[in-house]
Amino acid sequence: MSSSSVSSMFGCGAVLPQALGIGKRSDGGLTIVCSSRPKKKATAHHMKTRPRKTQPWDINRKPTVYDPLPPLPPDWTLVIPADAASAAAPPPPPPTPAP
Repeated sequence: MSSSSVSSMFGCGAVLPQALGIGKRSDGGLTIVCSSRPKKKATAHHMKTRPRKTQPWDINRKPTVYDPLPPLPPDWTLVIPADAASAAAPPPPPPTPAP
């Protein structure tokens, strides 16, 4: 390696002091250009560290077969009264007293 600069050794920039000029704002003198050990985001980390199937019996295993579920009861049932006079709505229940 002929060049011994930080960017040529590690493949990224480094923390460099900012040049102070007249009329320029100073933010402390250092700027972070890259991170030496960036962290993976959550999904990338979980994809990389997920459990792998290594045993043949586990790789070739088929999903469990369950019996089909019975049909669900209907959500609504339409009740048609036999007598039109009984179609009047029953009185509402009395309100419960607050404790």
